[in-house]
Amino acid sequence: MDADSNGVRIRKMVPKVSETEIELTTFAPIHLNGSACNSEHSVCEETNDNEPLLLERTDEVRVARHRLTSQSSLSGDEPWWQIALQVFFPFLVAGFGMVGAGMVLDIVQHWDVFIHVTDVFILVPALLGLKGNLEMTLASRLSTQANLGHVDSRKDQLEIIAGNLALTQAQAVVVGFLAAIAAVVMGWVPNGQFNMDHALLLCASSVVTASLASLVLGSIMIAVVLLSRKCRVNPDNIATPIAASLGDLTTLGLLASVTSLLYNLHDSQKWVAPLIIAVFILSIPLWVFISHRNKFVHDVLYDGWEPVIAAMMISSVGGLVLDYTVLHYDGIAVFQPVINGVGGNLVAVQASRLATALHQSGMPLGKLPESASSLCPTPCRAFFGKGTGAKAARVLLMMVVPGHLIFIFTITYLHGGHTTTSVKFSAFYLAAALVQVALLLFIASWMVPFAWRRKKDPDNVCIPYLTALGDLIGTALLAVAFYILDVTGDQDTDLGD
Repeated sequence: MDADSNGVRIRKMVPKVSETEIELTTFAPIHLNGSACNSEHSVCEETNDNEPLLLERTDEVRVARHRLTSQSSLSGDEPWWQIALQVFFPFLVAGFGMVGAGMVLDIVQHWDVFIHVTDVFILVPALLGLKGNLEMTLASRLSTQANLGHVDSRKDQLEIIAGNLALTQAQAVVVGFLAAIAAVVMGWVPNGQFNMDHALLLCASSVVTASLASLVLGSIMIAVVLLSRKCRVNPDNIATPIAASLGDLTTLGLLASVTSLLYNLHDSQKWVAPLIIAVFILSIPLWVFISHRNKFVHDVLYDGWEPVIAAMMISSVGGLVLDYTVLHYDGIAVFQPVINGVGGNLVAVQASRLATALHQSGMPLGKLPESASSLCPTPCRAFFGKGTGAKAARVLLMMVVPGHLIFIFTITYLHGGHTTTSVKFSAFYLAAALVQVALLLFIASWMVPFAWRRKKDPDNVCIPYLTALGDLIGTALLAVAFYILDVTGDQDTDLGD
């Protein structure tokens, strides 16, 4: 054990690993005046003891250990091509998943349940948004924990897994139920008609879909983050795109299947839907109890509801827009999950990176580092600044056009949708996609530091809002694009089928 000039005793433990994986544990003695002073970046802590006491600075140690072991730093010297390589492949995989979701929606919109219970369309963005509200938030939270070195211990791994799965189950059931209530109200108010059987059908379908999708996708996210940590790949760059790739297709497939099954049963076995609702509602206290006792998600259990519920309401408004638009333009169905999914995917990557950078800065919640001192950056600074956030924003924005062109070609090749993908259509569609992603990236550039300044963890707060805004903005811009194409004479009779 050595001592520096300030009297700080340092113990160096060198495990039998590579020379880049040196773990440092720093201790500070308590002086006779009752204060514990660490080295130059620590804060003195008051104590009533007059005897020496060793305090381990575990958070600083984990950050230091990450900086030693990580191959991919979020500092400003991370090259743009490294960001692009790590993001683009998962982005393409995610995009093909969204194309699959669009193809599914294009098919199921003609099923009996979607024709006779049109309020199901209002549920679509809200439940697809669960990947942003829950799975992407989970991926961002786990990525930050991995980058801070909190998942290196097997005990911590198991505790993190159990706590996060229980938390997402509680949130999924509550959000699924509230989304169904919102869909019923939004469908009832304009029409002035209320059908109890349809309301029970929507509630049962929503909670089952939300719970099963959350369980499957949450388990996959945990495996992806842990594998990324082992392979020394930054999980911020790949976890959220993979969540997006599987989220839309899985959720939409479950929603269509469960809703169709319950619709076929609602005449002969009316007790099924109320029983399903009761069982899932009664399971909430169990998930809350498990989450409450888990130190990794205890705070999220009490602080994470506002953004999740608010995001669900925003997505439901987007669903109302989709419900209205799909009645006039059948061709919009296949593109809605794609444009919304790509926007939410890219902004989630950016928000996750910005949040991790703030966590790694060593600054406490409520205090921003100098590099992020501006809460209201201009668009020029957000996209053309010198920091890694601006660099990542430029890289992500450049992926929009080539990515969407690939997805449009895939939809055309698979003969999906009711719209001919002409040059004019592609131009309007790409313009809508570019505006959507640019707005989302700019909003993320001030929302993440704003949440940090208000002592809110951006990993839990920002992504639900951003993906929900992506759903609303994307659906609205796509509807505007279809309307302009219609009134300007696109010569495509399939535009409105």
